[in-house]
Amino acid sequence: MPRLQSLEAALKHYFGYDRFRLGQQQIIEQALQNQDLLIVMPTGGGKSLCFQLPALLKQGLTVVVSPLIALMQDQVEALQDNGIGATFLNSSLNSYQVRSREQAILSGNVKLLYIAPERLLSDRFLPFLDLVQEKIGIAAFAIDEAHCVSEWGHDFRPEYRHLKQLRRRYSGVPTLALTATATDRVRQDIIQQLGLKQPSIHIASFNRPNLYYEVQPKQKQSYSQLLQLIRQTQGSGIVYCLSRRKVDEITLKLQNDGIVALPYHAGLSDAQRTANQTSFIRDNARVMVATIAFGMGINKPDVRFVIHYDLPRNIESYYQESGRAGRDGEPARCTLFFSYGDIKTIEYLIEQKPDPQEQRIARQQLRQVLDFAEGTDCRRTIVLGYFGERFAGNCGNCDCCRYPKPVADWTIEAMKFLSCVARCQERFGMNHIIDVLRGSKSQKILQYGHQKLSTYGIGKDKSVEDWRLLGRSLLHQGLVDQTTDGYSVLKLNAHSWEVMRRQRSVAIAVTTVQIPSAQPLDTQTAEVEMLFQRLRSLRKQIADEQSVAPYVVFADSTLKLMAQQQPQTLAQFGQLSGVGTHKLSQYGRIFLAEILAYCQEQGLTVQQDTTTPLPATPSDTELFTLQLHQQGLSLEEIAQKRNLRLTTIVRHLSDLVEKNQAVNLNRLVERDRQAKILQALQAVGSHSLNQIREYLGEDYTYDEIRLVRGRWRHENR
Repeated sequence: MPRLQSLEAALKHYFGYDRFRLGQQQIIEQALQNQDLLIVMPTGGGKSLCFQLPALLKQGLTVVVSPLIALMQDQVEALQDNGIGATFLNSSLNSYQVRSREQAILSGNVKLLYIAPERLLSDRFLPFLDLVQEKIGIAAFAIDEAHCVSEWGHDFRPEYRHLKQLRRRYSGVPTLALTATATDRVRQDIIQQLGLKQPSIHIASFNRPNLYYEVQPKQKQSYSQLLQLIRQTQGSGIVYCLSRRKVDEITLKLQNDGIVALPYHAGLSDAQRTANQTSFIRDNARVMVATIAFGMGINKPDVRFVIHYDLPRNIESYYQESGRAGRDGEPARCTLFFSYGDIKTIEYLIEQKPDPQEQRIARQQLRQVLDFAEGTDCRRTIVLGYFGERFAGNCGNCDCCRYPKPVADWTIEAMKFLSCVARCQERFGMNHIIDVLRGSKSQKILQYGHQKLSTYGIGKDKSVEDWRLLGRSLLHQGLVDQTTDGYSVLKLNAHSWEVMRRQRSVAIAVTTVQIPSAQPLDTQTAEVEMLFQRLRSLRKQIADEQSVAPYVVFADSTLKLMAQQQPQTLAQFGQLSGVGTHKLSQYGRIFLAEILAYCQEQGLTVQQDTTTPLPATPSDTELFTLQLHQQGLSLEEIAQKRNLRLTTIVRHLSDLVEKNQAVNLNRLVERDRQAKILQALQAVGSHSLNQIREYLGEDYTYDEIRLVRGRWRHENR
């Protein structure tokens, strides 16, 4: 079979996708040729697949370096749910679990190992890695979040600098460095710090066309503004705030208004942060209100909105944080609340930095954020330009492109403003200049005698916000300067005098609030939405039974395809993007039953499925579970030995029963209880575990029902 066909077949088999995203196939082919690679691909662009698929096609273990426990566990859960041998080693495990997982690695049952850099390079683990190299081989090192290696990156972590040891110790093992954002300077630093050998560099577009970018002026009643936005936007979302106090305040208000929201910041205990993050990922909480402590590596693809309640510190952080939205490629909304009051907070934080050079860089970054917030050009043009990527034309998916802001000629106002700066002898900041223009009687103005200036009171017709908008616009257009010594004193420059001599005109954008209106649903769209919501509920039920995030079962995009195409046979269901061989076997029948039930309720024609219901051959992981069961181990002992959840072992055995394998069901469920469960299945059907349990009562467990359901399905094929 040609390489292209075999790669696409592997993609469909393991991950359920029909085709590669742009750039993935070339990267994977080079990875299979053992080349060093630097992959810069935006959040949601498919970076993980670039090392996961080669890991499954190559001999040996692929070691994935990941900085966060949550990220490791999420990715491993998703891989295991696809039937892929993956595990992690981190501080959440006890010594027995660590030894058991290491044994599984040496036995060749694990293809991908996720591990933090500190543990990977520890004196205890490196000798074990030498043993892995000797016994089964190391296929590759994948360094995820590789920007952490660079001091110029937005999340520098010193421990990443030591990863260069891997190149010295395992010189023949290829390294793949992956990151979502990296300027040219950071890319060069990654290559040098990791010792990459003539790497092939892949830089995908930073454009996320599914994200709608907008900036809204932060109103006086900013919480009401936030609440309205959340209520009119469906799905899960993140609200970013600058301070812990604001996070707690907003969370409490949202909870009081009936929004299921949780806080996340460094002031909470590790256990509380983990619990809150898990609730959010599993759709038990709709909104996460967080400081920037929350975000990196959060593997939740169906976040539908990200709101920056306060101004972000720099464009790179904003791109990363807003990029948590829409990782599944579905439409998502990124809103920034812009208030000049937030600038003072960030300026204060900048002033706390001990290094003057750090302060200078931070102020420059703040100015870039203000350029974005106040800009009248396409938001994408501004963001992508920061990363050195040109974007031409109207994107059609930001507020500036959908609702162009009117530009007003404010040359006369600019002349008044700059003239006031001159009359005040270039010794004061913006607030004082505005007070003079508006005729304030503050003690400071009287102290300096500025009530006697010719510019005193000539700007009463404009509000404080109007003058501040003009002042900032003059700064960003380079028509006035500002000192960077911490006092922010306004200084005139050559362009300032050109304006005052009427040699240069000044135009500024008049900011307006535009809320995209919801499009009314036609009948067909409404029916699809109804089925989609039913499938979401079913997915949530299955996910809760298995203690995993809903997206681990199926992505929103796959559920939407189910709702739109309404497959009526397992063969049709297996053709959907996102449905691989393992997921077809695992979930095909239950989702198909929900779709068919909906079609029958709507009076639609239902096609009889004449295809083979499920693959008759057990998977390797099911056979391993069967072998331990036949050795007499209990469910709990099998789960502990395999380092898998108990629900996973139960699912293996129920599928094995359904496939007519030699499972001793009588040892797992008492005979009289089997009879009662079979009666319930006959009465209410096999579709819903909840309905079966309601019929039986709470004395019966979901595990018992699932196991007996496997027998019932086998007998009723």
